[in-house]
Amino acid sequence: MSAPVRVRYAPSPTGDPHVGNIRAALFDWLLARRTGGAFIVRIEDTDRAREIPGAKERILEALTWLGLDWDEGPGKGGPFAPYVQSERQALGVYAEPAERLLASGAAYLCYCPTERLDAMRKAQQARGEPSRYDRACRDPAQREAMRALNDAPVVRFKTPTEGRLGVRDALRGEVEFDLSLLDDFVILKADGFPTYHLGHIVDDHLMEISHVLRGEEWLPSLPRHHLLYEALGFEMPVMAHLPIVLGPDRSKLSKRHGATSVLDYRDQGYLPEAMVNFLALLGWSVDGSTELISRADLIERFGLDRVLSSSAVFDVQKLDWMNGVYMRSMTHDELAERLLPLLEVGLPEDAPRPIDPAYLAAVVPLEQERLKRLSDAPDLLSFFFVEQPRYNPMRIIRKGMARDGAREAIDRSLRAAEALDEWDAPSLERTYRALADELGLTSGQLFGALRVAVTGREAAPPLFDTMAVLGKQRVVARLRAAGGFLGAMPVAC
Repeated sequence: MSAPVRVRYAPSPTGDPHVGNIRAALFDWLLARRTGGAFIVRIEDTDRAREIPGAKERILEALTWLGLDWDEGPGKGGPFAPYVQSERQALGVYAEPAERLLASGAAYLCYCPTERLDAMRKAQQARGEPSRYDRACRDPAQREAMRALNDAPVVRFKTPTEGRLGVRDALRGEVEFDLSLLDDFVILKADGFPTYHLGHIVDDHLMEISHVLRGEEWLPSLPRHHLLYEALGFEMPVMAHLPIVLGPDRSKLSKRHGATSVLDYRDQGYLPEAMVNFLALLGWSVDGSTELISRADLIERFGLDRVLSSSAVFDVQKLDWMNGVYMRSMTHDELAERLLPLLEVGLPEDAPRPIDPAYLAAVVPLEQERLKRLSDAPDLLSFFFVEQPRYNPMRIIRKGMARDGAREAIDRSLRAAEALDEWDAPSLERTYRALADELGLTSGQLFGALRVAVTGREAAPPLFDTMAVLGKQRVVARLRAAGGFLGAMPVAC
């Protein structure tokens, strides 16, 4: 594929940006960037009853976080503005095509009241039949009878009642549908707003969209849309129905599998670079084995020919691994810059602020290998920033040590720290290995006691590198506090 494409991401602001939905946006964006085409964002807000305040802003926020910049759309404008359907509806964009379909006999007014439709559906369900309109108003005589019951009609498309229709999907080839299974669907609601069926077709035509990428849950609607395109005299874009995203148990991805909003993953500390890489591999691959691929390489190599028709599984463990790889590949300064705002709000209240960026840059190399998410940082790094870490003093007493022996080890360690002129990791290691020999302790016993006293933890980065970064003043103060804790413990300990 070499010709520039025009693709659109057209979300409905009825909830947060879902993983599967944003995956479709990413594929749109990659296809546009690969071909030098245009990526358009259009807000389809015609379902007024289900619209959630702030949802549109969160959708755009997710795109911005992932770096999926749009060429036309909200905040950017463009030759086909406005790019919000409610604003387009006010301009009469959808009324004219609906009137044209009514005039040609391809559509009709339906006056069936809500009560009748509800009763019809309940009866169908009771008989074990699929819920679909019974075409009452398709008959002119019945339509006139219904008109007396309802003065706010909808417009329904007159679907053929028999025959088969083959429609081409870019991923699956020609897909055949039985037209007798389709009903006469609503294209214009009583409030004048189009349904999805009419709205997206009119806008895609007017905005000169060349390719439509959407989830495979829309595949059963493909014959409806094909018929509408024909009735309106519009050329249908290339249609590609992307594989559904499943949870690890191979059921449809939902909240019971964890977060489903892309912004939730941002808030949990995932990098946008890792998220883009991960989402790109949900239903697409370079060669079936490559897992780490840069944004530039994604753009260069993306194409519909490598999109799979089978479902993709969202494996959060793989995302964790991938995010860790991306975090470890960052320079210390880059990672420190990403962590700084999280630490400012996430560290304990007694950690001094503002955080010194230079000190943070020295801390980062010690913990970079252990970080899987940015959000891990406040907990992992907290002991570097608080004045005194909190811990149970009993943990200072290592296996094979008594309280008095542990206290002597800490007191001697304090004096050794105070006497040191060169405060670096090699000098600290030489000093404390020699001290362990003098005290008759193994290095594991003394170093373990020091680690708890200095960091409050039994698992921490390399001890002497940590002490070097903490600095002499902090280490001396913490060893003095540890000695005090041990001195206050009952003698029997």
